[in-house]
Amino acid sequence: MAAPHTAMPPPSSAPRAQLIHIEVDRRLGHEWDEWNGRPLPGGGDFSAAPGLFFRFAALTVATATGAAALLLYLIGPRLGTLWPPLPRILWSVLGLFAVLQWLYLSVLAASFYSGRNLLPERLLERGPYLQLMNYTSLVARGFGKRDWVEHAAIDIYNTLAERRGRRVGKGELLVLIPRCLSKQALDGVLEIAGRYEVPVFVATRGQLARRVIRERRPRAVVAVACERDMMTGLRDVAGKLPVLGLTMQLPNGPCRDAAIDLGQMERWVQRLVAEAPARGHTKQ
Repeated sequence: MAAPHTAMPPPSSAPRAQLIHIEVDRRLGHEWDEWNGRPLPGGGDFSAAPGLFFRFAALTVATATGAAALLLYLIGPRLGTLWPPLPRILWSVLGLFAVLQWLYLSVLAASFYSGRNLLPERLLERGPYLQLMNYTSLVARGFGKRDWVEHAAIDIYNTLAERRGRRVGKGELLVLIPRCLSKQALDGVLEIAGRYEVPVFVATRGQLARRVIRERRPRAVVAVACERDMMTGLRDVAGKLPVLGLTMQLPNGPCRDAAIDLGQMERWVQRLVAEAPARGHTKQ
């Protein structure tokens, strides 16, 4: 395993950011191994309305409930020979579980659309929602809508997380980026990070978040990735500490010259750090 090394951006009048490369075991971008080299739909921009996620989440809950009901229907008689009340008990448990799933989805939607988080973060964006995102992604793959549904899911997650109004010190925030950013995007990230005096970590391989978090012990993270890698990162990290996830546009396909919304990144960094400079915002 290669040791971390530090590189600095070219000299400029603006503060310079600390850029640290991390190389570990799992390659970033492995989710795109099946890519056929053709241009991505929409120029690699998978923006989608939040309602798309909620529709597929409802389908996911219905599918899971239906599959469990079918299984219980098939094995229920055999279970009844072992203990006659058992099938009835299992049907009751399944019914209760289905009610709880629909109730949770309803509270999630109400939290998002009402502008007020109705549950604590451990029961919302840093809790069961992370699993719901991943199961919904699996269902969306079957309809060829994976990236759009994941983008909508991440937008919902970010909205809920932003409302917590969390603030941390400059040394308590990490900015995590992949190696596939375009030069313009990378320069913009470094400029923002230098201005707010937060370190930037770039990984050439996966598992970067766990390693950096273990070594740096941040209190919050702003992460950049495509929708597929972001879903994996949120599942691995967001349950342990607060994360805001900025997705990328992929005009030249995955893992090459990716673009990001630098204005959004600066807004997040500025809101998170306890002391913000008086200078203006960066424009992409």
